[in-house]
Amino acid sequence: MGRIVLEKVTKKFEHVEVIPPLDLTIEEGEFTVFVGPSGCGKSTLLRLIAGLEDVTSGSICIDGRETTSLPPAQRGLAMVFQSYALYPHMTVRKNIAFPLKMAKMDQAEIDRRVTTAADVLNLTDYLDRRPGQLSGGQRQRVAIGRAIVREPSAFLFDEPLSNLDAALRVGMRLEISELHKRLKTTMIYVTHDQVEAMTMADKIVVLQAGFIEQVGSPLELYRAPCNRFVAGFIGSPKMNFIEGDEAAKQGAHAIGVRPEHIKVSATEGAWKGVISVSEHLGSDTFFHVHDTGLAETITVRVDGEVSFDHGDTVYLTPRDDMIHRFDANGLRI
Repeated sequence: MGRIVLEKVTKKFEHVEVIPPLDLTIEEGEFTVFVGPSGCGKSTLLRLIAGLEDVTSGSICIDGRETTSLPPAQRGLAMVFQSYALYPHMTVRKNIAFPLKMAKMDQAEIDRRVTTAADVLNLTDYLDRRPGQLSGGQRQRVAIGRAIVREPSAFLFDEPLSNLDAALRVGMRLEISELHKRLKTTMIYVTHDQVEAMTMADKIVVLQAGFIEQVGSPLELYRAPCNRFVAGFIGSPKMNFIEGDEAAKQGAHAIGVRPEHIKVSATEGAWKGVISVSEHLGSDTFFHVHDTGLAETITVRVDGEVSFDHGDTVYLTPRDDMIHRFDANGLRI
């Protein structure tokens, strides 16, 4: 269960169209990530699926059932927000059980579901604590547990890790991915962080100004971006873009090369430049190379043990098989 189909869905706020006509199918059991810059419409699209916003036109079907005009409670979905939205005076047990009590479910069934969810999320030892006694990651797990007990057709996550620090984000990212593998339930996840999208998704939907730019697996988007926007958005650090004569030699208006696909040498190479900034991260080092005559800055990713540093003259050579070509409209050639 959990196949979601959007057909010609649009959304207007007064006279402003924030979601132009859009078609999208999310298959049963998929982990789909909506990703894009702030204001691209990803959260609005999630809220349309959830029923928290009214669709201006078009239809939304969940498991073959027309749900466009149904209220959120009748869509069989569970949503986890950026804010944990826990009741501070209730224990973890009561917070997780709350939606089931509102549905007047049998107490024995409530206890079974809460126990199961707590076990899945490693919350069994915290069931009698209150939210104020938990860490940020534990509170987020409680919010997810409250969604799990409803046994929904699909989970909708709206930037759930934004309030966590970097270490907790990595840990929760792994936990949500493992949860998806255990539950095998459809999940839609909204984020502006393309690293989260790349590491968690079965399918990524890249959005810009309400339009779907590209849909595909993480590696499909990485290896074959359909345009300059996707090429520049997917990948960290972002792709280098070069125009002018160097691009013309490749029969393109612009070429793109990822930082990890450029070889660095002290003696020879295709492009000569000077390292202006050197970022040593341990396993990797990022060089920002100026004065190449190609672009304002060329970013290169190399092994962390490479000994070049600020002010060194280096020669850069892109891998021929990893050069992306784009036309004047930004479309992939």
